[in-house]
Amino acid sequence: MNNYYNLSTEEVLKKLTTGMEGIPDKEIDRLRTKYGFNELKAENKAGFFKVFFSQFKDFLVIILLIAGVISLFLKDYESATVIFAVTILNSILGTVQHFKAEKSLDSLKTLSSPVAKVIRNNEKLEIPSREVLVGDILLLEAGDFVSADGRILENYSLQVNESSLTGESESVLKDTDVIKDTDIAIGDRKNMVFTGSLITYGRAVVAVTDIGMSTELGRIAHLMESAQSKQTPLQVSLDKFGKKLAVAILFLCGLIFAATVFRGYSLIDSFMFAIALAVAAIPEALSSIVTIVLAIGTQKMASENAIVRKLHSVESLGSVSVICSDKTGTLTQNKMVAEKVFVDSKVLEPGGLSMEDKLQRTIVKMSALASDATITGDKGVGDPTEIAFIKLANNYGFEEEDLRKEYPRLSEVPFDSDRKLMSTFHNIEGQYLMFTKGAPDIILERVSSFAEENGERPVSKSDIEMIEKINRDFSNEGLRVLAFAFKKFDSQVSISTNDEKDLTFMGLIAMIDPPREESKLAVADCIKAGIKPVMITGDHKITASAIARQIGIMNENGRAVEGTDVEKMTDEELRNNVENISVYARVSPEHKIRIVKAWQDKGNVVAMTGDGVNDAPALKQADIGVAMGKVGTEVAKDAASMILVDDNFATIVKAVSNGRSIYTNIKNSIKFLLSGNTAGILAVLYTSILALPLPFTAMHLLFINLLTDSMPAIALGLEPYRKDVLKSKPRDINEPLLSKGFLFHVLFEGAVIAASTLAAFYYGLNKGGATLASTMAFAVLALSRMIHGFNCRSKYPIYRIGIFSNKFIWGALFIGVILLGLVLFVPLFQSLFTINPDVLKNLGVIVILSLVPLVVIQIYKAIRTSIEK
Repeated sequence: MNNYYNLSTEEVLKKLTTGMEGIPDKEIDRLRTKYGFNELKAENKAGFFKVFFSQFKDFLVIILLIAGVISLFLKDYESATVIFAVTILNSILGTVQHFKAEKSLDSLKTLSSPVAKVIRNNEKLEIPSREVLVGDILLLEAGDFVSADGRILENYSLQVNESSLTGESESVLKDTDVIKDTDIAIGDRKNMVFTGSLITYGRAVVAVTDIGMSTELGRIAHLMESAQSKQTPLQVSLDKFGKKLAVAILFLCGLIFAATVFRGYSLIDSFMFAIALAVAAIPEALSSIVTIVLAIGTQKMASENAIVRKLHSVESLGSVSVICSDKTGTLTQNKMVAEKVFVDSKVLEPGGLSMEDKLQRTIVKMSALASDATITGDKGVGDPTEIAFIKLANNYGFEEEDLRKEYPRLSEVPFDSDRKLMSTFHNIEGQYLMFTKGAPDIILERVSSFAEENGERPVSKSDIEMIEKINRDFSNEGLRVLAFAFKKFDSQVSISTNDEKDLTFMGLIAMIDPPREESKLAVADCIKAGIKPVMITGDHKITASAIARQIGIMNENGRAVEGTDVEKMTDEELRNNVENISVYARVSPEHKIRIVKAWQDKGNVVAMTGDGVNDAPALKQADIGVAMGKVGTEVAKDAASMILVDDNFATIVKAVSNGRSIYTNIKNSIKFLLSGNTAGILAVLYTSILALPLPFTAMHLLFINLLTDSMPAIALGLEPYRKDVLKSKPRDINEPLLSKGFLFHVLFEGAVIAASTLAAFYYGLNKGGATLASTMAFAVLALSRMIHGFNCRSKYPIYRIGIFSNKFIWGALFIGVILLGLVLFVPLFQSLFTINPDVLKNLGVIVILSLVPLVVIQIYKAIRTSIEK
């Protein structure tokens, strides 16, 4: 174990054979070979054979295998062959589905992996955390998760929450001092940072000392048991329903077993039939189909810039009725540009500044020096506001790197959301100055003098009123405004928050972050879909209102309030007013939680966006927490259910649309399975009650189960998303999946298929006896169930949604028809499945009767949807 905390910063760099300029490109491959990737070893995943044999653990499958063994002892080799073939094929399908779903989920994890800021080749870069190497120079700031263990080289008031390692919730104040003691506890290593810790304050430059399984978190990972995957609420609900259904069907199959024995069938034949009916009737594929459809659906959403971190969130997405969105970067372009500058009592355009004027030159320099952003090539790294200041300085010939070399930062007080200020300390041409930037109202509370061309003078009431008026004018134009001030010192000092008073007011810089072009359309889609869009922002109320009006969030009847207004309201008052408030400005984390909860108390499902550490509580409180992928902190991403890769409000609306579609597709798959199984049960019940010959053999039921319980159901889960899905109101989150209306359609459609099947049964019975009747019933039930997939695509008739718009359902039908044809017309299979050779003569009747349920149900859908209009 390397005790880097015992070494000085120079010794650490020497031991790691690195420098402050970072790892050179030529060393990366060598170090990657030596250390590997910065990741914890994944849990040992089950291999193919383990997953394959786990498919046989199901209670009904075990009974089926017992029936197969009994058939072997009784020398009924044909039945045994079919039973084993069906169970093996089912297991293969289940295994393939398992690995497909797992692959989709793994790709989502890759997409949502966090990034790290490093210096390499003397350039500041953002790279995936897994690519961090020993020797990298890591840049950390408030809100970041530490991606590797490291020794602190430069410290700027760094505070770290190390509860993931130590269990202590209080943040640890870090330093760069050498620790002389050896073998000290992690919590006492004040000059180190550790993987998984959270930066709560300040910033630091760190040399990476350990990655992956060599980190302190990696050592803990060695001791941890593999996490068990959890079922989604929908899967839990379906499992409960499935168990109740299984009990009912097993009871029913027991009665049918007794009835068939009573009617003279042998015990083994009666037992085999009862078991086959149970397997065919119970939709054991429900849970796995839900997982597959969710995984495929979330993969599609990821390709559209919405990464769903938790599968069960998709179920809530379709019910979202309120979207509380941040303004900056989500509704706007997050590309701030300086629009106006107020200095020396004059409002100037950015292109109209004169670098001959000392005050104008100073505010341009000040804005760049009091910023942490950098620009590499065309890409800016850092806060968009600060990038705008760097670009403003660049426009007047001041390169950021040159400025910082000429006027290095000697001390600083980092920005935080409580103070709303940032201060840096510099030696500017022999004069020690503290530059402070922040919210105009906060700066004005702390100024005592006013800078003008002839020097500084005491600030007057009229000065304050003038500045406030200019600030209001800028805000009314939808501009974001920051104020700048300075303070002179006689000597070099280490500044603190106590120094941020008695400041000299320098000026205002107003910036614009124009709305995204797609935001207005996305907001209109929200309103059309019955979803209330709400803006929650830290900006000035007037600025926020201007943007909200432009994009349609705020209309004539909408209200805009500030955090102070929310503070004065009781929870009951907030609940009573929340539906009329469209914009919240200057809010705190506590206010965000109260706003979300007020909507939830009124029965709404709330999506909440956020990007900062302070947004994490509200993201957790919301039904769908949405973190920003580009500018979001790792804390926000960790607390969120979904991550927006492009930080775009329109992507949220698209995700809600996809969530609704995925839920609908899952529901349609379930209806397909249940209605088809109901048809088989009703047909058997009918013939049993009337003491007619059995309509199917056990082999028939097993084959139908194999044919219809996988491919068509999954194909329905891949139904293309309808464009008009946002025209309906959000789904009630408390509405049960298996509602009375849903179960009615299951029974109705199952009865129509059963009626067609029994018509084929009677036709065969009259034409050629019991064997032909059974063959006809089997063929019609199998084919009509496959065709029934077209009925289950939508609540609308297929001519309205496009007959050929789902290529997967056609593919499933084609493969199913080929397999059914082999059983019906190939002599070897005819013998195995007890197929009457005269089936070919009656092929026309089979096709017609198989199409009858499609025609009847489509007519019913057309009438129902026309009435609903």
